[in-house]
Amino acid sequence: MNDISVIGMASIILAGLTIAIGSIGPGLAQGRAMAAALSAIAQQPDEANTITRTLFIGLAMIESLTIYCFVIAMILIFFNPFWNQVISLAGG
Repeated sequence: MNDISVIGMASIILAGLTIAIGSIGPGLAQGRAMAAALSAIAQQPDEANTITRTLFIGLAMIESLTIYCFVIAMILIFFNPFWNQVISLAGG
């Protein structure tokens, strides 16, 4: 196995792990935030609009973590900084 195939294989595996691990935490956090918001709305029905607005802002911030992981995975696959170095060393 040559260096180019090792870099390619490692990039794809790490991109998959980035998405997998980077989605677990925000997914659990969104579930907990939703459960807490529903509990708060059940206790204070008059404040449902305020709780819902705050919930959506918090969910957007939590979701941004998953988007960052997606961007990192795309960089690993399509714009890997090691590709040019490995190709130049291989003489390509």
